[in-house]
Amino acid sequence: MTELAPYAALARSSRGRRVAEPAPEGRSEFQRDRDRIVHSTAFRRLEYKTQVFVNHEGDLFRTRLTHSIEVAQIARSIARSLGLNEDLVESIALAHDLGHTPFGHSGQAALNECMHEYGGFEHNLQSLRVVDLLEQRYGAFDGLNLCFETREGILKHCSRANARKLGDVGERFLLKHQPSLEAQLTNFADEIAYNNHDVDDGLRSGLITLEDLAAVPVFAEHLDQVQQEFPRLHDRRLIHETVRRMINKFVTDLTCESRRRISECAPADVDAVRSAPPLISFSRDVKHLQQELQYFLRAKLYKHYRVQRMANKARRIVRELFSAFLQEPPLLPPEYQDRAKDDAPRAIADYVAGMTDRYAIKEYRRIFAVDLSPDD
Repeated sequence: MTELAPYAALARSSRGRRVAEPAPEGRSEFQRDRDRIVHSTAFRRLEYKTQVFVNHEGDLFRTRLTHSIEVAQIARSIARSLGLNEDLVESIALAHDLGHTPFGHSGQAALNECMHEYGGFEHNLQSLRVVDLLEQRYGAFDGLNLCFETREGILKHCSRANARKLGDVGERFLLKHQPSLEAQLTNFADEIAYNNHDVDDGLRSGLITLEDLAAVPVFAEHLDQVQQEFPRLHDRRLIHETVRRMINKFVTDLTCESRRRISECAPADVDAVRSAPPLISFSRDVKHLQQELQYFLRAKLYKHYRVQRMANKARRIVRELFSAFLQEPPLLPPEYQDRAKDDAPRAIADYVAGMTDRYAIKEYRRIFAVDLSPDD
């Protein structure tokens, strides 16, 4: 194992779990967290949750599951270069989307709208709620009982009002402190993964073209390199080679700029990291390139009429399911009916957020379709 830097988060120095447990044998505390996440029900559901394209639109598009694995791969590579804890970044990466709704950001926006009068909905907070409460796998506690450091990394952002309710894991938002470098890094790895892989999926779908992307400087630069080096390359291999080089550029820059900032600050340990300014970052020039890529995707892919049509359907499904359950709680499965006795809106949000794309569509048809045949 690579020797960790003094400012890395150490499993043996973890702030611990919400419920004390005996130390694991044959693995570290953060490895135990990773294993619990991988074996969770919420993690398996990510296979059928939208990244950009709804699951049934094609077998080769990214899902929340493949995205999470790709984030973990990128984050571990950078963590190794910086002497950070690979096991912790992997745990954070694999858990960061556990609370995401079906239908991606459209589903989240619709559920947040439904929950406006009841405290709102944010998938970041929901991911923490999944690992702290909703997973039901162990006899001694609710949730997965993850280490503080993993839970801290899952919670990327939080309002002060919500932070006050979250105890130790919300404290840094009140003190305006930073999370561990592992948490900061995983956030950037998420950004690298979804921007570049959305380019790949957008091209595969035909909703954007190489001609469109020629207007994006970072893509045009690497496309030109590939075409000069491999003049006969075309189709998917040309795209893969270009996207691969783009990812490498962002990863290399993030590693170099972060190493420079860490060296200048010279934090003695993880506590010094928390009181320092953010230390994981792109350089100014590459940050600008990343933003240009984001602007392009927002304008040309996420707002494409075909994506918007599916997004509109998704919002309607989420809103109408929520409304139906709120008006008629007996429509909920029994375990959610029990939770709804204490807080119906939150119980319904938990149920809807936990649905996969295809389950949400199926549940919608069960409730609203004019079909008198028994439930399957």
